[in-house]
Formats: sequence, structure tokens, C-alpha cells
Amino acid sequence: MKNKLVSDIFRHIAEILEIKGENVFRIRAYQRAADTIEGIPEDIEQFVTEGRLTEIPGIGTDLAAKITELVSTGKLKFYEDLQETVPESVLQLLAIPDVGPRTAALLYERLKIKNIDDLERAISAGRLSGIPGIKDRTIENIRKGIAFLKRGRERMPLARALQVADGFVSALKRIEDVEQLSFAGSLRRSKETVRDIDILVVSSKPAKVMDAFIGAADKSQVLAKGETKASIRTAEDIQVDCRVVEKRSYGAALLYFTGSKDFNIRLRMIAQKKGWKINEYGVFDGKGKLLAGATEDRIFKLFKMQYIEPELRENSGEIELALKDSLPRLIELKDVKGDLHCHSDYSDGGNSIEEMALAAQERGYSYVAISDHSQSLKVANGVSVTDLAKKKKEIESVNRKLKNFRVLFGTEVDIDPEGRIDYPDEVLKGFDIVVAAIHLGFKQPKEKLTLRLVRACANKYVHIIAHPTGRLWGTRDAYELDMQELMKAARDTNTALEVNSFPDRLDLNDGNCRLAKKSGVRICINTDAHAVGHLGSMPLGVAVARRGWLEAVDVLNTLPLEKLLKVIKK
Repeated sequence: MKNKLVSDIFRHIAEILEIKGENVFRIRAYQRAADTIEGIPEDIEQFVTEGRLTEIPGIGTDLAAKITELVSTGKLKFYEDLQETVPESVLQLLAIPDVGPRTAALLYERLKIKNIDDLERAISAGRLSGIPGIKDRTIENIRKGIAFLKRGRERMPLARALQVADGFVSALKRIEDVEQLSFAGSLRRSKETVRDIDILVVSSKPAKVMDAFIGAADKSQVLAKGETKASIRTAEDIQVDCRVVEKRSYGAALLYFTGSKDFNIRLRMIAQKKGWKINEYGVFDGKGKLLAGATEDRIFKLFKMQYIEPELRENSGEIELALKDSLPRLIELKDVKGDLHCHSDYSDGGNSIEEMALAAQERGYSYVAISDHSQSLKVANGVSVTDLAKKKKEIESVNRKLKNFRVLFGTEVDIDPEGRIDYPDEVLKGFDIVVAAIHLGFKQPKEKLTLRLVRACANKYVHIIAHPTGRLWGTRDAYELDMQELMKAARDTNTALEVNSFPDRLDLNDGNCRLAKKSGVRICINTDAHAVGHLGSMPLGVAVARRGWLEAVDVLNTLPLEKLLKVIKK
């Protein structure tokens, strides 16, 4: 998939255009196109092949032509020419969170800073102090941004890892001689960030598998290639390993390479007490006889355990519960009945209400809430009170057309710096679903940010707190909150906390999901979709919930509509 390539280049184009002072609407067109393409679960190459690019919201003839050139050649002449107009060093600085186009240009012009190392040295030497527009707080934010960038380069977000893995898996599935196939490691455990990708294959033709694997990546560096194992590093600096294993050892290999390390150590300790040995080849008795290895299920049964889902394998209590047959039945994608946080073209979405509704219905949902931004969030084209009446009428019109499906009149209201809600109560009471979120003022102290969310929970019309910690992968760390205090407020006010499935968020994280379950707080898994393609990110949120030990009963939007509407009442 080249979705990431296209979205990254479109973002870079927007940044360069901003540095050059180009038209703001042109800049936003590239930014929105980048967000839309990155969030589409389908392969952008398929849209190119089928001539469907202009069906994507925000993609007109000009952008479609650029995408086609990028996908076909891996390059874009317009982008290359544009890069020549701005010093390369300025572009490098843009990768740092809190360094925008204007700041990057200023640092280059005033200090001739050419790269991140230069910038670190300049900060240490105090050279940024006194530059107009750069305050002490800005300098500290840049310092933190550099550290954040360095951490982010070590691992990739789950959504990106899945895209990379799917590309290799799809290529290997086309080989007739492949009998079994799976990725393993932290990707299979659905960790929110992944370092490397491991793929396991059962095949009678390992050489054929190795050749197909090596040929599946463009411009990759082959690190190693043997008869049954190969390693490559992709053009994006991602290491991918592929192993061909014997059929009788496939389950053992999958168990071993899925991990986690602590989970494997704990299993080995149990095996040793029984006089057994467990490794990637199987479980063996004291005489070396193979007891199990073909499937993970057989191995767990041999240990007299429930099957432990990959997401739980962290040695955090799951083994003890499996021995007692007491593991939770984790939520599954099929349990989700609807999505309560989606946007339409009434605010900053790319599709109409009807288009979003039909797409949600096609996914098997029975309801969707169109929760557009509220009036004060001008950057997201927040909906005025006047336009709300028009939006409600349109929703009613769509509902008359649809059978066994309902569009809910929703909003994503902004929480201001004092914890007040954007719309007045007389407006809020007219919504079916009210989602509240912080969009500005992230750098307040921990106590202040917590208080804002606690006050939002206390509003009797607020049903859900969206992306509670404000994280944006590669851009912004989660802000600090007193999570215990927020959980208490959410429980006491019957307010659900959101797991936002948008690939760059995955907020709340798995640890906070587990805390919510313990605290008696419901979670709501939403996509924050701004286009129909974004609805496909729901599996990411479900994966986070599963790692957080959540069952269907813990999640608000697994409820049928009528029960949902009763449960959310305060």
C-alpha cells in the first residue's frame, strides 16, 4: 500500500506552501487530502487502477493526477520542483513537533540551523533566546519535540505496521504452496506501536516463499536470505522478517514469536515444573518426544489452560486466569452496533450525512451519530446554532429513507479552558448524542486539564468524552491527567470515555481501558471518521479494547439502539 507515501508527500507539500505564504485554501486542500488518504483502509493503488480517485472526498482532478503519478512512479515532479524552492534544512526541521513552517524558516534565516543536531546544539548554547517570536516556553517545547521525534523513529504506529504487513501477507497468499500464514510479534498482540514485523509461513516450497517475500517490497535492502528465513529493510526503514517453519511446529513457532518475552518466560517456567521443554519447535517431554506443536490451541490444552488471545499475552495475570478457566470473553468487531463519533460536511467531514449513514449501514451497524464540531472550533468549520436546525432536518430526511437503521443527531462540543461546554444547555438538550472534547489549550497544568474534563462530565447533557488524553501519534504526546480523578467523575456522572480508533490517536490506551473496567466506567469505541473510508478504522479501537481486557458489556456502542438511549440518560 502507498497510502502513507501519498499522505506524507501531500503534508510536506502543504508545509512548503505555508512557508512560501501560498493561498491558505490550497494549503488546506493538501492537508485534508493527506488526512483522508491516510485514514482510508483500502489500498490507494486500487483506486488508481479502477479510476475511482475522484470518489474520495476532497480529491479533484488535479490531486487525482498527482496521486496517479505518485502511485505509478513513486515520485511526483511537482513535489520535487517545490522542494527546490525551500532549503532542505528547513524541511528537516518540520519533522519536529512544535516546529511549524514559520518557526523552521525563522531558525534557518536567523541561525543558519541546517538539521536537528544543529538545533540541539543551538538550544544548549542558548542561541534561541532573544529571537523575536521564540519564547522560553517555545524553546522548551522544541526540546521536548526533538526527544519525542527520536522516540517515534524507533517504532511505528499499529495502523502503519498493519499496512506494511498486509502488503507482504497478500503477496505470500498468492503462492499455491503456502499452507498457513500469519504475522507474529507485537503486531499480532496489537500493541499500539511496533518495532519490527515477523511473518511465519508453512510451505513445502520454502525457496519459492523466500523469493516472493524478497520481491514484495520496492526499494528494500536485503539484510539476509537463507533457505527458510529472510530479512529485509524497507525504503521506510522498517525491518520485516519471514520464516518458513514445519507444519508440526507452526503453532509452537507462532506462540514463541508472538511473545511477549515475559509471557514466554512464564510458560517455560510452568513447562519446567512438569519436566517439559517448550520452544519454537514444540513442547517436548523429558525424553525429547514431541507432545504438541502444530497449533497454539493444542499447546494451551496440554497446559490445561484456556486459549489466551494474543492481545492478552503480557504476563499480567492472564496465565493465572487461564489456568482457572476464568479469562474474559474479549470484545470482537462483530459486537459493535454503531459508531457515535463521525463527522459530515456540515463541519470538516468529506461526505454528506446520507453518505456516512449508508457507509455505516453497509458495515452492519444499526446506528451512527453524526457528531460534527461545535460553533467555536472555527478551524474545523464548527456548526453554528442556526445551521443545527438545518442539519437536524437533513438527518430526519435521511432517516425516513433508511430501514432498520437510524442516524443520531450528534455533536462534538468543545470544552473551553474553564471546562465550559460550547453550546448552551437549551441547545445541548436537543441532541441525541453529545460528545465533548478538548481541542485547544493542551499545555495547561495537569490539574487544570483534569478539572476541564471533570466539569464536562458533570454537564448532564454530555454522554461521552472524546480522545481524553489528546494524543496524536508523531505530533503530540498525551497530556498529563489525573486519570483516577477522571475515572471517578465519569463513573459518578454516567459518562463514557472514548477509545478513538483514528490511526493517529488510539486514545484511550489499553492501560486506561483496563483501569476504566476496574473503575466501573463504560468505554465507547468510535472512529472519529471524517470520511466514509475512515469508518474502516474501527478494528484498531477494538484491538485497543481487547488489550485492555474489555468485554462487550464494558462498551457502550455494543448496545442495541433503544437500550443505548436509555443507558446514557443521567
